[in-house]
Amino acid sequence: MLCLPASELVRVAGGTAARRSAGVCRRLKTVVLFSGNEAIARGAYEAGVRVAAGYPGTPSTEILENIVNYESIYAEWSPNEKVAFEVALGAALGGARSLVTMKHVGVNVAADPLLTASYTGVNAGLVLVSADDPGMHSSQNEQDNRHYARFAKIPMLEPSDSQEAKDFTVRAFEISEQYDTPVLLRTTTRVNHGKSVVCLNEPAEVPIRKFEPDPQKYVMIPAHARKRHLAVEERMGKLREFVESTDLNKVEWGDTSIGVVTSGISYQYVKEVLPQASVLKLGMTYPLPEQRIRDFAAKVERLYVVEELDPFLEDEIRALGISVIGKDRFPATGELSPERVAAGFGLEVTASSVPTTNVPPRPPVLCPGCPHRGFFHVLRKLKAIVTGDIGCYTLGVLPPLETMDTCVCMGASIGNALGMKRAQPSDDTRPVVAVIGDSTFVHSGITGLIDAVYNNTPVTICILDNSTTAMTGGQDHPASGKTLRGQDTYRLDLPSLAKAVGVEDVLVVDPYDLEAVERSLKYATQLSKPSVVITSRSCMLKTKQRPAPVFVNTDICTGCRLCLRLGCPAIEFTTNKEGKLEPHINPTLCRGCGVCIQVCRVGAIGRKQE
Repeated sequence: MLCLPASELVRVAGGTAARRSAGVCRRLKTVVLFSGNEAIARGAYEAGVRVAAGYPGTPSTEILENIVNYESIYAEWSPNEKVAFEVALGAALGGARSLVTMKHVGVNVAADPLLTASYTGVNAGLVLVSADDPGMHSSQNEQDNRHYARFAKIPMLEPSDSQEAKDFTVRAFEISEQYDTPVLLRTTTRVNHGKSVVCLNEPAEVPIRKFEPDPQKYVMIPAHARKRHLAVEERMGKLREFVESTDLNKVEWGDTSIGVVTSGISYQYVKEVLPQASVLKLGMTYPLPEQRIRDFAAKVERLYVVEELDPFLEDEIRALGISVIGKDRFPATGELSPERVAAGFGLEVTASSVPTTNVPPRPPVLCPGCPHRGFFHVLRKLKAIVTGDIGCYTLGVLPPLETMDTCVCMGASIGNALGMKRAQPSDDTRPVVAVIGDSTFVHSGITGLIDAVYNNTPVTICILDNSTTAMTGGQDHPASGKTLRGQDTYRLDLPSLAKAVGVEDVLVVDPYDLEAVERSLKYATQLSKPSVVITSRSCMLKTKQRPAPVFVNTDICTGCRLCLRLGCPAIEFTTNKEGKLEPHINPTLCRGCGVCIQVCRVGAIGRKQE
């Protein structure tokens, strides 16, 4: 964490936002350079949050990883986002301010309790952070979760930098308690991961409220829910009055020939491209301040809406009968950028200062020594239909492994496999194999496994257990034996769980032993009932064990390049003194897993000590 005196704030950060922050912070001793995720964690601390829960998912993961550093907050990784929301809701009903974090697709999982929580309201404040991923840097879709605020009828705030990420978190809890509602704090990748200066405040002393039983408010049977729906509509009316006067929304007057309505990170792009334009910056984007928008539109010659993804603001403004320029100029797919915003305004696009024309494409690959690599190499031989899931192993779809046929969402591999098998024609003898990771299996794969047993669908479910949630940076989960705070806890026994739900054939293999993997898969896939194969080997980024690296004996190597079909980054072809290409294993990258030794047919690869 970089700490600076307030006098240095503008010099380091520059710009209007920095000067605004410096004005607020003059009386403080220090400011810090925070990512948006760090700032949200700090905001939770300053707001007096007592409970925080979530499931790791880029770009939201680091929020809880930073919150855990504040000892006054109980923080946990939950098995999935639905449970995380229910934990936070339970804590809020119990009287403690609570935060729940997840990426945008996680809100789909949590939507069931979210929409009903709008009816129950809260006791203490409850804030849901939805971290959206325009551009799909690490996601399977590009959904715009602003629609969830309208869907659930809850207020939504959108910060545009780290300072606002912290401040809006604090304000969200105030709004939550004032209007008895969950609040959606919607961020995007650039806000979550971008860094800017933040002024720190002391944490508020927020006492825990006593829980008073109120079945008509908290027990949503139909008779009670009908009355609570009326309360939701009454609350929306009050929020529409509040949003017209709140300082979360503000007008920055400039040249009135162009007026721009914007929010979130798009505000930063607009200010960079059109610093002199008049801007209505919306920090609270649901419900919309309709009268403020009308007043702003009446004072500018042309009105633009600049927003990422869907025309959420644009459609609402058009519904007010206001003429506006939006998605016909600014694309509805991918991230915006200063260049794309400039092009939308018909301005000359400034080329990036970073040369990219000669940079070769670098698709993501499994790490050297990844335990999934050998498994996929063997699985490819079966010529099976492979339904995939969300995790590092999804990279098995790429060359040279190319062993995955579907990927939809967390846990879908098992359900997809069941449906695929039931739809399979009798003359199609290919086995159907579902591939899922340990964290994802706990998240939402267990019910699919129960379905397989209950309906006796003969599929093979492969749980690739690397003892971590690897794709998001190696977070713990119920089957890893550690909590978010690093404390030892009960480690969910995956083989016993599979047997407990009725799977008779559960095979556990070391994925580095290719022969064992092949025997297990061949046996499991010929059964006429559900089977489970569990590969058990820790992620190489988490384990401290590192066998001796391997090398290629070029006197024995025939140059068949079969080893390259593993796709291991440590295996290279370099030019020798004679100018010929010959195989080489980079000792810096090699993790000594030995899979390539087993693949080589002529015994040209061995360990250093051999």
